Amino acid sequence: MDAQNNQQAPVSPAPGSGKNTGMALISYLGPLVIVSYLLAKDDPFVKFHAKQGFVLLVIEVALWIIGAVLWILWPIIWLINIFVLVCVIIGILNAVKGVEKNLPLVGRYASYFKI
Repeated sequence: MDAQNNQQAPVSPAPGSGKNTGMALISYLGPLVIVSYLLAKDDPFVKFHAKQGFVLLVIEVALWIIGAVLWILWPIIWLINIFVLVCVIIGILNAVKGVEKNLPLVGRYASYFKI
């Protein structure tokens, strides 16, 4: 048998491989956005997702403060929290797939952060 015949066919890379998907994923987990940015700040893929995660974190903190002061708005705040949760899930799925796609409604605000 020839040694060349025993070679295996190359395996296609998994979705998102070659990108730091783990750091991009934790960008959507609240305050862990800071960890992901600090550990992989030179990676443009992680930066993209960290900016979006930071926007979601700012929204959550603002809702927490508004809810503490104006408790009458809790039904509206609850609906916005559900929207933020859906955006987090979409962001995590995009990070795992290795895609840089803006989140609905809030993704465009990430470009204002020059980090």
